[in-house]
Amino acid sequence: MKVKRIFFPGVTFNGFYHAFNGFTSGGPVDLAAGLNQIQDRLFFSGMALLPVFGKAPSGGRLERIQQSANYGKDHFQNAVPTEVTLKGVTIFKMLREYRNRPVNTRPNNPVPSVRTDLRALSSDMPAIVWFGHSSYLLKIKGLSILVDPVFSGNASPVSFFAKAFPGADIYGVEDLPEIDMVVLTHDHYDHLDYKTILQLAPTAKHFYTSLGVGAHLEFWGIPPEKITELDWWETAAIPEAPGLTAGKPGAMTGQAGTDGNGATTGRATLTATPSRHFSGRGTKRGGTLWSSFVLKIAGYTLFLGGDSGYEEHFKKIGDLYGPFDLAILEAGQYGKNWPYIHMLPEQTVMAAKDLRAKVLLPVHWAKFTLALHPWNEPIQRVVKAVAGSGITLATPMIGEPVVLGAPLPQTSWWEQ
Repeated sequence: MKVKRIFFPGVTFNGFYHAFNGFTSGGPVDLAAGLNQIQDRLFFSGMALLPVFGKAPSGGRLERIQQSANYGKDHFQNAVPTEVTLKGVTIFKMLREYRNRPVNTRPNNPVPSVRTDLRALSSDMPAIVWFGHSSYLLKIKGLSILVDPVFSGNASPVSFFAKAFPGADIYGVEDLPEIDMVVLTHDHYDHLDYKTILQLAPTAKHFYTSLGVGAHLEFWGIPPEKITELDWWETAAIPEAPGLTAGKPGAMTGQAGTDGNGATTGRATLTATPSRHFSGRGTKRGGTLWSSFVLKIAGYTLFLGGDSGYEEHFKKIGDLYGPFDLAILEAGQYGKNWPYIHMLPEQTVMAAKDLRAKVLLPVHWAKFTLALHPWNEPIQRVVKAVAGSGITLATPMIGEPVVLGAPLPQTSWWEQ
């Protein structure tokens, strides 16, 4: 039987992972789906030669991965059993739902945004500038820290999928100050952007990421001495900066709970902590780790959430490292077909409570369509869920600074 290969554009490549892994997560597979799976494997084996797909860990890096307590059966694993997609969800079902998607998955008008001089932005108090989705800049005490930067205009390996919303892509690498630290939570295209990394490579001082992701970075020309990879509960000292005293870049300082629960005042550290998600830039998933991060710096404790479904790890992190002055948590790109790897907005608020966060900044929305919910539904639901929780909500426009200790942006700009 001749079966036409179906390439799944719905929810782009991030969603394609969800659909593809539905074939391999124990759900039923019919003949056509099985043939499509084989064809896609062959298709991607050729595409893997393109640098945008990165490179699998090997050599000493792979040996370190294989020694990780979080690695087994040839891939990294979540702390609890986690299906990427629900059993029985096929690519055909997801394709049909995508074709019948609501029109409001993208905004009708350009997303409101603010142009901020990022180089002149004061760093006396922690200042965060969100660029939409999960990209943001943190400036504090002379340090500029860039998290999951995606400035290429799309969240996929090809330019015609997952394009940024009009108005949501007003910043580029050329607008940034000199970057001291790039923090990369995991290797999905909406968090690890090949074109952006190439632009940052000549000037960014150091890259901190989850175990195994350094293979991509090194393949793309980042010198290994500029890369620090962390397993869950490992801590790295942050290089010296004005007003801070820190250890050697990338030095391991111990496991969570054995190093004073992070940094003391004047000593800055970055700790990789668990998340409930997955990884991969092709057909194989789990070859590199996915993480959240705890940043302790200048007397502040910040949670950099990355991608995660809801689970008990948030409470454990909150018990070990909280309370947090700020938690930056995903709130969008959830879907009924993948309920365990992304949080519902109400779960985002629950996670902030578990972390004992004083301020919540919801991200992972307002730039790309990677799911089927209305583009502004995540923040609408977060606003309702956070009421009466005791947590202060920050709702900045793209480019609008969030400064801890100052009045926070809280307008409902997404309703305009």
